[in-house]
Amino acid sequence: MSDPYLLRVDAIQEPPVSFAQRLKHLGPGFILSAAIVGSGELIATTALGAKAGFVAFWVIILSCLVKVAVQVQFAKHTILTGQTAMQTLDMLPGPRIGKARWTVVLYFLIMLIKLIQMGGIIGGVALVMYMMLPQVSVATWALIMAPLTSLLVYRGYYGFIEKTSLILITGFTLFAIAAVFFLQYTPYALSWNQLATGLSFSLPASAVIYAFGAFGITGIGGEEIIYYNYWCLEKGYAAHTGPRDDSAEWEARARGWIQVMNTDAICSMVLYTTVTAAFFILGAAILHTRQVVPEGYQLLEVLSSIFTESLGPWARVFFMVGAFFVLYSTLFSALAGWGRLFSDMFSQFGWIDFYDVKQRQRSIAILSWIFPLIWAALFIFIKLPLIMVLSGGIAGSVLLIMVVYATWYFRYRCSTGKFDVSWPSDVLFWISILAILGVGVYGVYQVFLG
Repeated sequence: MSDPYLLRVDAIQEPPVSFAQRLKHLGPGFILSAAIVGSGELIATTALGAKAGFVAFWVIILSCLVKVAVQVQFAKHTILTGQTAMQTLDMLPGPRIGKARWTVVLYFLIMLIKLIQMGGIIGGVALVMYMMLPQVSVATWALIMAPLTSLLVYRGYYGFIEKTSLILITGFTLFAIAAVFFLQYTPYALSWNQLATGLSFSLPASAVIYAFGAFGITGIGGEEIIYYNYWCLEKGYAAHTGPRDDSAEWEARARGWIQVMNTDAICSMVLYTTVTAAFFILGAAILHTRQVVPEGYQLLEVLSSIFTESLGPWARVFFMVGAFFVLYSTLFSALAGWGRLFSDMFSQFGWIDFYDVKQRQRSIAILSWIFPLIWAALFIFIKLPLIMVLSGGIAGSVLLIMVVYATWYFRYRCSTGKFDVSWPSDVLFWISILAILGVGVYGVYQVFLG
């Protein structure tokens, strides 16, 4: 296939017409789900359940559901224009700092904070490996996993990343479902009253910081919405639509491929919402009952007690295998996204030409080796994976607000935003915006002024 970042007539392809045919063209959502679940589900979500109990269940469900309308609006703009995420942000009004728009520079600075979050993720993987092979130190495992992940990703083209993500998704989905199933045969079995409490829309003050971090990191966050656009481009949704000429044929193709993207986004939302809910339930049912919150190097040891306390020592192996799938999926797919995201940023700064295939591939390859080493070094220095992950969640909430602004601008200030709009989609879009802004403002108030 030709370069998917270039819209060419010879890449045009008619979209599938039935739901079954659309399913054959799914893929970006697999990678997105793999990027989401590790830090958000196993660490932040379980920690929120441990801290707040079932009363915070609504935060988790809301965080997964409300952001999808923003995701598909942003991705729709990408399919219609073929523009990358940073090109899109660079078109927003406001001053330039050097060659790049202020929005690109701000996104770059916030992503530097997200380095700390990824340090927590690679630390979680290292802790899992240490639990299995304690003869090797945690720090050494972090330094081993960094180049190993780089090796998998630096030459990883879209097809390889999609297939690997699908394998990892299958592993952690089976893990989550089995964990909740076995919970019902323990003293921590669920009741409908507990779940009803979780939908009461209340939240204790002591759990606000955990909830704010979890909202930014569970479901799809600001950085995942950005990643998604690269995967939609590399899957070929925009290239198959073709260069915009406003003909009836182009409009029909655009509607068809946007419908494929919508299906992909909704299917991935169902997947990661299910897994997220499962991990929250485990944390609330077991850890909150025992009044234990996972922290520090004991993070994974405490999380493993979700299974060993209820099922016996044999479940430790079951947990470690599942935890590895969950955490490593985020490490793998996020690294693939980071390489593309930062290469695109560097192009806006004028350092490389993102549309030069050789320059883009070289930049992605180099960054795929550099980032994991930085993440490992941060983990070895800070040694607090839970705090590192939650800090990334708060930064992610800020990124999400910027993405909301971008989608609002392109929806109401650009011709592409008016394409194929219906009042139900507008209602969902505004519900998404208001929920994101409401939680963001509330969280900032509670953290800094409350």
